[in-house]
Amino acid sequence: MSSVLADVLVVTALIGALALVHRRLGDYMAAVFQSKKHLRVERWIYRSVGANPDAEMRWPAYLRGMLVFSAVSVLFLYVLQRVQDKLPLSLGFKPITPDQAFNTAASFVSNTNWQSYSGEVAMSHVTQTVGLAVQNFVSAAVGIAVAVALVRGFARSRTGDLGNFWADLVRCIIRILIPLSVVAAVVLIAAGAIQNFGDIHHVTTLTGQRQAISPGAVASQEAIKDLGTNGGGFFNANSAHPFENPNGFTNWLEIFLLLVIPFSLPRTFGKMVGSVKQGYAIVAAMGIIWFFAVVAVTWLEYAHPGTASQLAGGAMEGKETRFGEGNSSLFAVSTTMTSTGSVDSFHDSFSGLSGGVLLLGMMLGEIAPGGTGSGLYGMLIMAIIAVFIAGLMVGRTPEYLGKKIGSREIKLAACYILITPALVLIGAGLAMALGKGQSSMTNVGAHGFSEVLYAYTSASNNNGSAFAGFAANTEYHNTMLGFCMLLGRFLPMVFVLALAGSLAEQKPIPATAGTLRTEKPLFTGLLVGAILIITGLTFFPALALGPLAEGLA
Repeated sequence: MSSVLADVLVVTALIGALALVHRRLGDYMAAVFQSKKHLRVERWIYRSVGANPDAEMRWPAYLRGMLVFSAVSVLFLYVLQRVQDKLPLSLGFKPITPDQAFNTAASFVSNTNWQSYSGEVAMSHVTQTVGLAVQNFVSAAVGIAVAVALVRGFARSRTGDLGNFWADLVRCIIRILIPLSVVAAVVLIAAGAIQNFGDIHHVTTLTGQRQAISPGAVASQEAIKDLGTNGGGFFNANSAHPFENPNGFTNWLEIFLLLVIPFSLPRTFGKMVGSVKQGYAIVAAMGIIWFFAVVAVTWLEYAHPGTASQLAGGAMEGKETRFGEGNSSLFAVSTTMTSTGSVDSFHDSFSGLSGGVLLLGMMLGEIAPGGTGSGLYGMLIMAIIAVFIAGLMVGRTPEYLGKKIGSREIKLAACYILITPALVLIGAGLAMALGKGQSSMTNVGAHGFSEVLYAYTSASNNNGSAFAGFAANTEYHNTMLGFCMLLGRFLPMVFVLALAGSLAEQKPIPATAGTLRTEKPLFTGLLVGAILIITGLTFFPALALGPLAEGLA
């Protein structure tokens, strides 16, 4: 079997599996968030935090609950890293330095999981499991909760109530993330991933060198890092490490886990607003962008010019020979378009143009299909922008799902889409102007600039992957990237929840003959075009200085 045919079969099997679970998982998540019942363990959690799960919240209260919870999470994770040497199962590791501890705390709480450290030689068992793995669950649940609040804004009318943050958070963790993660972890263990709390093993290699092999609760963390679109690996090599990703089956499974919740949430959206066709239009837009990005990166990697790469059958430097060019490209596109950051190859080794596609996937706002929750609410914001553009074209007041898109709504949507580009471009610009970016580059010219641009794009979009040649573990980058992660995560959520509150207060507008049919393929095309045009106009100059200049040289 040729490698190209094998790649086609892998993608086909992946799409088939996602289509198979789309309806069932989407309907289940809708039922979870619409349920009026509370499980016993959920009631115990509510009592322990003093929350009333039946009390409806308006958007300011929902926002306060989310921000307070996240702030406490940052503080807890920061302290845990600073005192890890005094806790059990420390493995003899020292405390994390203040700037790196802040960066890591901001990273995992913001669902970014950017890592400026090597986990196997820096983080103790307690830090990995009680700190990082727990944040993998709760940060993913926060994103889904905010998305559900926005969906309620569309579904409800003449009320400012958006549900209860604590109920949404706890239900998401208890009823969705934990059950799915347990199943995924068991499958990973059966396929060869490790799961233990042993001591570091010292072995002698064939060349006579001493090597330390770190054990750990890898499979359980691997499951939720992918399922929750987190991405922080137990090992520095992330999913290229055989303890995390033993074989071709686990590689396919991890890609499936990256995509399954983001691609199922549009079905949840359709069920909650009372029109599954609206969900199909959203998931179609996500799928179109993701599929063409997979094709583009795979083709560019196979066609990468140069004698060495042509003899190797592709640009194999920096990639796992176990997985090959196609699987590496599929994983790279899926991780950069899902706010995950988990990698099975070094993105720094991708060709100039394919690296640019990976950058563009993050610059789109990671909405195809995006992170758990963040992908859905990002796509719905873009749908509002697309409806507004259509309204301008025909001279009609825009409306979406029976809600008028007025000046307040479009201002909130505009603020949402401007935050991340500002953080990316200002952050990368400052790093280059101050010389901090140039001193951290391990390559020169356009590719070196791409390393800096990728770092600030990844942090501000809460992705977490990196061009591995970038030396990020400095006091400046740990601090600046940490602030980019926090601002890139929580500032957009402010505008999402404010928009949800504004929509929920409106009286529904009945559809007329002139109403734009947002469940039709025409709207899906309009939505895809709006996404590409808006992003292209924003980031094209920066892309021209980096990956485009490198690829066209």
